[in-house]
Formats: sequence, C-alpha cells, structure tokens
Amino acid sequence: MDIFHELWVEKLIYSLGIVNIVLGVLVFFSCRCIPMTAFIGARIMKFSAYQKFYKVHCALWPLLWISVIVHAVFAIGFLGNPY
Repeated sequence: MDIFHELWVEKLIYSLGIVNIVLGVLVFFSCRCIPMTAFIGARIMKFSAYQKFYKVHCALWPLLWISVIVHAVFAIGFLGNPY
C-alpha cells in the first residue's frame, strides 16, 4: 500500500512509540500492586493526588492497547513483515 510510505506515517509511528512508553509508565505507577509494597505504598498512598491517579488505572489500559495496536499496524505496514 502506498499510504504506509508517506512522511506523516513515520511521524505517527514515532509519536505513538512515545505515547506507548508514557502510557506504559503511567500504567505501571498506577498499578494496584505498588501500594501493597511496604516501602513505596505506605508513603505514596498518603497523598490525595496519587489516590486520584490510582483511580484512573483501569482507564489507562484501553488507551495503551489502542495505541500499541495502531502503532504495530502502521509499523508493520511501513517496514513490512520480516518473515
């Protein structure tokens, strides 16, 4: 397909890669397991800002999956299947 070899596709792939990294870090730090660790959880659960951030964990997963899927489709379309 010709659409995958345009400049905006390269920019989209790069941007979605950054979005994937950021969302992955946000999912990790809003994970339900973090407050269970005695060293970290006892300190950060005291902050109301973290408690609000902790509540958006389930909303971050669909965003991450959509971003990863779109990133993968465009990357495979741009680079081709290596097999």
